[in-house]
Amino acid sequence: MGSTVLSLRIDGELLDRLKKRAARRGMSVQDYVVRTLVRDDFDERFSAAVDETEKFYGADLGHGDPADRVT
Repeated sequence: MGSTVLSLRIDGELLDRLKKRAARRGMSVQDYVVRTLVRDDFDERFSAAVDETEKFYGADLGHGDPADRVT
């Protein structure tokens, strides 16, 4: 799997917040943003997999909103 460049424009206030959050974790802004996107993608895929499993087994385990399962 290779990598691709993604360029985006964000306002100064958001960039400042990202810099502070990244610095608290000892990360670059780029690494912080990529890690956040990867985590969000995993959360969505995990939630979809749980939904598919419940549909397959025909079980409603009383979880409510699928977004509530992932923290």
